[in-house]
Amino acid sequence: MNQKAYPAPPAIRVVGMTKYFGTVPVLRGISFELERGKVLSIVGASGSGKSTLLRCLNYLEQPTSGEIWIGGQSMSFGANRNGARHGPPPAQIARIRAEIGMVFQQFNLWPHMTVVQNVMEALLRVRKISAHEARARAERYLAKVDMLDAAGRYPAKLSGGQQQRVAIARALAMEPQIMLFDEATSSLDPELTSEVLDVMRGLATDGMTMVVVTHEMGFARDVSDRVMFLHQGVIEEDGTPATVFSDPRSERCRQFLSKYLG
Repeated sequence: MNQKAYPAPPAIRVVGMTKYFGTVPVLRGISFELERGKVLSIVGASGSGKSTLLRCLNYLEQPTSGEIWIGGQSMSFGANRNGARHGPPPAQIARIRAEIGMVFQQFNLWPHMTVVQNVMEALLRVRKISAHEARARAERYLAKVDMLDAAGRYPAKLSGGQQQRVAIARALAMEPQIMLFDEATSSLDPELTSEVLDVMRGLATDGMTMVVVTHEMGFARDVSDRVMFLHQGVIEEDGTPATVFSDPRSERCRQFLSKYLG
């Protein structure tokens, strides 16, 4: 007898997520799903909650309430016998985090390690693979971001764009299912920004599931499958790039885009 085939769960599912810092609401009832292999760009003014949303997905920030699933695995709250809410067990968080790569605005490379050592470190300590295998994998992903020639150099000898490409290689070497980018180009000048965006475009072409917080409207319009506009912790607009950029329903979104698109 044929077994019924069930569709694969979305890469990310978020339901009713809130985040407060003290009494200040930063995220207010965020809900969305992202299919595997799709690119979601999140745009909005500074302070709208974009980076906090990204950090909650990776549990670098603990949501105040709501439900999160990564690849069908829950990162949601439970309750003890007294009814007090608590997050997932640390081992569960670590297991799910291993499937998520994150690239920050700052490169966060270890200055005392060479480029290849920076990429190998998490493979050795987290994945627990052999030094030989770790080096081979590190070199493979450095080649993917066109940084293999710099494998023996130290971060101080690299440009900002080169350091960010190494940071991307370090995240990719863990072979995650999802990549999160938090303003990965905001500290770079235009030429170096182009270098990093080209790498990100390549990942999108390869079918990597990506959530990108960005002010690069051209990237969001050209590469994304979906664009989400956040305002004061609420999703004001969510749709295809053509819809969001050409015919947004939200007046705040129209005002925001007018500043970037003229």
